Amino acid sequence: MSTTTDNVPAKPLNFRRYKDGDSKPLAWQNEIFDADHSHKCPTYIQSTPPCQGSCPSGEDIRGYLNIVRGIEKPPAGMPWQEYAWRRLTEANPLPSVMGRVCPAPCESGCNRNEVEDFVGINSVEHFLGEYAIEKKLAFPKPGTQTGKKVAVIGGGPAGLSAAYQLAKKGHAVTLFDERAELGGMMRYGIPGFRTPREVLDAEIQRILDLGVETRMACRIGTDITLDQIKADFDAVFLGLGAQSGRPLPVEGSDAPNVVTATAFLKAFNDGRMLHVGRRVVVVGGGDTSIDVATVARRLGHIEHVHESDRPENAIAGYAAHDVASLSARQGAEVTLTSIFDIEKMQASKHEVEHALGEGIAIRGGMAPVAVVRDASGRATALRVARCEAKMVGGRLDIKNIPGTEEDIEADLIVSAIGQAVDFTGLESLNNGKGLIASDKNYQVQGQAGMFVGGDVVRPHLLTTAIGHGAIAADGIHRHLNSEALDKRPKIDVHSFDLTRKLVEKGLPVTQIEEPLRGTDRSTGAIHNYDNRSDRYVIPHSELFLGHFQYTPRNRRNIVSLTAEEALNNFEERLLPLLEAQAQAEAKRCMSCGQCFECDNCVVYCPQTAVFKVPKAKSTIGRYVDTDYAKCIGCHICKDVCPTGYIQMGLGE
Repeated sequence: MSTTTDNVPAKPLNFRRYKDGDSKPLAWQNEIFDADHSHKCPTYIQSTPPCQGSCPSGEDIRGYLNIVRGIEKPPAGMPWQEYAWRRLTEANPLPSVMGRVCPAPCESGCNRNEVEDFVGINSVEHFLGEYAIEKKLAFPKPGTQTGKKVAVIGGGPAGLSAAYQLAKKGHAVTLFDERAELGGMMRYGIPGFRTPREVLDAEIQRILDLGVETRMACRIGTDITLDQIKADFDAVFLGLGAQSGRPLPVEGSDAPNVVTATAFLKAFNDGRMLHVGRRVVVVGGGDTSIDVATVARRLGHIEHVHESDRPENAIAGYAAHDVASLSARQGAEVTLTSIFDIEKMQASKHEVEHALGEGIAIRGGMAPVAVVRDASGRATALRVARCEAKMVGGRLDIKNIPGTEEDIEADLIVSAIGQAVDFTGLESLNNGKGLIASDKNYQVQGQAGMFVGGDVVRPHLLTTAIGHGAIAADGIHRHLNSEALDKRPKIDVHSFDLTRKLVEKGLPVTQIEEPLRGTDRSTGAIHNYDNRSDRYVIPHSELFLGHFQYTPRNRRNIVSLTAEEALNNFEERLLPLLEAQAQAEAKRCMSCGQCFECDNCVVYCPQTAVFKVPKAKSTIGRYVDTDYAKCIGCHICKDVCPTGYIQMGLGE
């Protein structure tokens, strides 16, 4: 095996606000000049960066990266690592897990992509999560209890997130789960070499230590009715998850050795399934299908399998595999088929690359047609055909190409084409589409006090479920306080809080009003300050990207395996950054939409109108100010502001 990092060659920067030889000013609407003065002056606009706008759990990404890089200082006596972790976990209580498995849509949205490469947000999150586990950091318990009781049904990411947020608010929370252990798909749907169980257990226990009670092996609708739950608790959160797999929609899919991905992975994570067939075919294209394929490669097959020891029997729960047979285990031939071409598959690119490196054959542009069975009814092959798949009007359109059919031999076929919710005993909640309908606050339609989140609302990412749980917890809290469920912000993320920094600095906050704005008559914030984080995501076009030099990304080391090395190797592949690497990576963040104290505006102002706030009164976000008696509205400060924090607005 080998440990590798990818090196990206330098490429020229591709954006400058001005180029050599430019003499033409910006559009006159942006200038409004009148002789030697302007009716536009610098305004300090805090915006949401696209990383936060793209984060389904709403993390204050810019905030904790600024702490890691050393711009925002922690309170006295607190290490920066802990302060950054606490900022991060205001939104996401599971950073060590998410730092490993989240496909990081935040990185796709990162404005740094316009310079050379995105900031490794996921890797910094991973580092902070590991630090917290190593130092045994705990969440602070609420000072008072509200006396209200909330039932959280489902111990997956949505339920754990809701329980965490509700417990922090002082509510008594009881978690119900039908499994023996908490974690949902993080435990039963993702293999342990991607989410190490000791890491998952540590982050779950930290939530339980807030006083959250649990009732395990208790299924709502079977062991206890939903009506009984509603009678015993003041509010209910439904985080049921979608842990039933979707079977292949083709003839012959009821063969005993054709199974769903969720059943396959649960059998593996339960320890029942220790080997698979010699030839395994996985149908999918998403991350779950990659998980199935890599697990199958690691498990391998036994040459002479007893009838009762076939993998489908372990998957169905009839019997567990005999550990004594593992010494005879050999490698498995694993093929993954997808209706999309490889480069268009939904799975994370690096996971696809690992799978290919381990010898897994991936065949894109192939649609399942039928399952070929022998006389006993067992599947012997999957019949596929070349296809063209595309989205038409929001719906997937698949057209098979006649005459391209072929059979891929298989001893085990796994369907990883999606998941479904098991509504047994809860049929009244089904909206007819296999989901639960809710409003923007994730309150179940027509049922006050009952909220919902996660895959049962919309099957998506684990971090999406965490965001649902947090938003629903806000709604539950307002419901318990008999407050109206207000309209959610357009951009529902955690953002920098200037008030918190003023309190930490010991500065007066009595003059601060909500929404927080600065005026020439208030010392609560700098002049003409406006926090637009709830409604505006700042694009790269508002930044001065010429300020940023080419800086390669600090990449985590990844253990790469060959096909032979993968057999029986269940060690973690993704290694965290070192402390210096995490700090260096955080320094690549461009702090979009917030001052990062570069001094450009102070240095380049020809009127010396922009000045530093005296150190005794300054905090991050309150670093520079403007003397409007000197300002002529030349907009140079705006042009040289790397982060887009300075805008030109009407004022005096």
